[in-house]
Amino acid sequence: MVFADAGPAEMDKRLLDIICCPATHLPLELLAAERLSRLNAAIAGGGIRNQGEQVLSESLAEALVTNNGHFAYPVRDGIPILLDHECIDLRQLAT
Repeated sequence: MVFADAGPAEMDKRLLDIICCPATHLPLELLAAERLSRLNAAIAGGGIRNQGEQVLSESLAEALVTNNGHFAYPVRDGIPILLDHECIDLRQLAT
């Protein structure tokens, strides 16, 4: 499905109305800029792993987060990556 008004590296906001977290089935929303910045700082520090136990090394331009704020999914080139092993438990930021 392609929406004409979405930029090449920007996720279409209308997708948020129809997608949810595949693990919890909670609604997803864009991760706020401040939290994204904190996440990217932690990634740069080498301290963040995804559910696939891979240490993340590349910062995220955009991410979706469950409405309870616990899980984030990367958005790459405007496409949300809703795979269990790509999920990031944001509670890692509290430690």
